[in-house]
Amino acid sequence: MPSRPVRLPPLNAMRAFWAVMRQGSFRAAADELSVSPQAVSQQIRILEDALAVRLFERKGHAIVPTEQAILLSHFVAAGFDEFAEGVRRVTGAARRDRININVSPYFATRFLIQRLGRFHDRMPSADLRLTTRVEMPDFSLDEVDVSIQWGFGTWSEYETTLLVRDPKIICCAPSLAAGIRTPEDLATATLLHPVIAPTLWERVLRHLGQRAGRTAGGIELHDAETMKRAVISGIGVGLVSRADVLDDLQAGRLVAPLGIDVLSDMDSAEIPGFYLVVPRGHRRLEAVKAFCDWVNSEAWDYYA
Repeated sequence: MPSRPVRLPPLNAMRAFWAVMRQGSFRAAADELSVSPQAVSQQIRILEDALAVRLFERKGHAIVPTEQAILLSHFVAAGFDEFAEGVRRVTGAARRDRININVSPYFATRFLIQRLGRFHDRMPSADLRLTTRVEMPDFSLDEVDVSIQWGFGTWSEYETTLLVRDPKIICCAPSLAAGIRTPEDLATATLLHPVIAPTLWERVLRHLGQRAGRTAGGIELHDAETMKRAVISGIGVGLVSRADVLDDLQAGRLVAPLGIDVLSDMDSAEIPGFYLVVPRGHRRLEAVKAFCDWVNSEAWDYYA
């Protein structure tokens, strides 16, 4: 006997809920939806009444999603992605060959740009629109079809495929090298952190048998190129991509005070990489699927 269909809550309430989950507050969600914070709060109450569950708790001036809200948000995100795809299809957008791609700046310059001709040979009609951004884009608001991003592949709400690992070497300027002879010496060093991976040094220190949080201080930097320049200038100790630092080590501009292979046996799950990230449903667009298939067919290693 077929189960009774689930009665869905009002779409406006689901839309308000998804805006709050993405923006982190009722006020920011209200700005996005061009309504008042009170209207957003009312829609959340309607949704909570319809579901008979609590979705947000107040802690001081902040709101914190409950476990039920976090679970629901994954399905709501997938649902709105499906809505967007349906709109594209009925308006003819699905027949277009335009692909809006957002890529990590490092991956774009180091890997992708010089290979795009190969994809063009495979699909000459494709109209590629490439933007670069260090942070993960908002696929809906930024109108992005597919992204290639640096990180640890923890974007569970999307389909993610590892393309290439990005192993690091602990580096510093020659003027700092004398003070870093053992992993323990990192506790007194200024560590340079990538903004989008604040736990990277924590993972490295744990691998070296050191406790995280025992360092003297740190500076956060936005991108890989800035990180490398800061290390060369002597501001602090950084984690630089292995493929980009070997020439500098050989020329003496940089030093690997603990050795270039000290991190070579790290658990692969602790090593960041570049990932193909696609919202569920976007592959149904023919051009996006073709691009994803091509990306997955390439060997994205540092020497290909």
